[in-house]
Amino acid sequence: MAEAGKDSSLIEGSGRNGSFGRTTSSVEGSSLRRRSSSLSRTLSFQPEYGGVESDNVSEAGDIGDRALHSSSRFSEDGGSVRRLSLEIALEGGVAFPIPEDDAKSPVYPLPEEGGAVLAPRSTEPMIGSKEEKEDSWRLPPLFEYVSCLLYLAVFGILGVLTRYLLQKLFGPGIARVTSDSSPLYLDLPSNMVGSFLMGWWGVVFKPRISSVSDHLAIGLTTGYLGSLTTFSGWNQKMLDLVVDGEWVYAVSGFLIGLFLAAYSIKLGVGTAKCFQLATQRLNCGHCNWTVNTWRRHLAVMIVLVLMLGLLWTLSGTLLSKEFSSTEAQLWIACIVAAPGVWIRWFLARLNGRGLGQSGILKWVPFGTLIANISAACIMAGLATVKKAVDTKNCNTIATGVQFGFLGCLSTVSTFMAEYHAMEESSKFWRAYLYGLVTILAAFALGILIYAVPVWSRGYS
Repeated sequence: MAEAGKDSSLIEGSGRNGSFGRTTSSVEGSSLRRRSSSLSRTLSFQPEYGGVESDNVSEAGDIGDRALHSSSRFSEDGGSVRRLSLEIALEGGVAFPIPEDDAKSPVYPLPEEGGAVLAPRSTEPMIGSKEEKEDSWRLPPLFEYVSCLLYLAVFGILGVLTRYLLQKLFGPGIARVTSDSSPLYLDLPSNMVGSFLMGWWGVVFKPRISSVSDHLAIGLTTGYLGSLTTFSGWNQKMLDLVVDGEWVYAVSGFLIGLFLAAYSIKLGVGTAKCFQLATQRLNCGHCNWTVNTWRRHLAVMIVLVLMLGLLWTLSGTLLSKEFSSTEAQLWIACIVAAPGVWIRWFLARLNGRGLGQSGILKWVPFGTLIANISAACIMAGLATVKKAVDTKNCNTIATGVQFGFLGCLSTVSTFMAEYHAMEESSKFWRAYLYGLVTILAAFALGILIYAVPVWSRGYS
């Protein structure tokens, strides 16, 4: 009772003066801090990859435009931490932690058994704090959408160019590691590199990137890495092997591709955590510059508009000059890449929603699933058209659309981020089921759309 009286007088003193008195003994202060810090853990959820929150693994890769209006914030370890409102915290009798220095906000200790919660005398310091005013500042919705679309378009085209360079580097022309006639398909290096970088930018360092700019985080993960990797291209190469009668190569290609991509993101997460630990010990790697004002947002948007205009103009000019060459496919891909990224980003809003009003199967990322399977089906359809028409112009245009639009509509990096989150959760079997359903559905539909017509009509 005596200790409770001391704590009560301490709270009342802080309500009158706005800070704790210096005359309080260090023993009493440390005791109250220990009690408050232990209770403050209830304000945040554990990383949402295990236990009750395992349904949220479908949001590990991308949630589309819902990220612009999400109330979630990222913790330093990559897990999502939700901010609870003051009203909810007070109703639950939750204690806020007491900082070591002079506190400017009231503290609410948990009541003893049979006791009552002590209400604060004033909440003005908490409600009117500078941090909340800064956090409440938001861009207009239209401005945010336009900014995100610009980020996605520019980084999407850069992802297409990087994928093309990796194909040439590891393909038959230079390194001779990948080819169209082996399980090591041409897009395997880009899928591995994209999955590895997703472990860095999309898992470990995404909170730090988001602290600089949420739109930059979307551009890097959804735009660049999503376009650097491609699920539809992977599926189509396996269908080509099946048409040629190489069933063993096709099955091996799926197994090798899934294993290497899954291991790449694990390696990316592990190395990123090591690098993060090293920078923390060296007390470096922190960026204080953020895009949080109108002028900075406007400056970045102007730069992105200029870059996008330059990329499209350059692609169109080179396409008109080199339409008869094989390079024309790349320039067509750069022109049509942006719509593929945009559609995938809008579909990603379905991730974590589930089916129906009750939201069943929330753990299934339906947005990514629809994007990958639909892109694989359209790519198989265009491959059938190329076989049927069999002209140079048709092959050039169709291949450019396949490489650009459909390559950006589908993704392996986001697919692997979701797969990795499921595998790390308490229900790890969901990862294998999700991967199996995605691959089998795309492959089976591809056989019906592409392989069956080729076999039945005898296309060469």
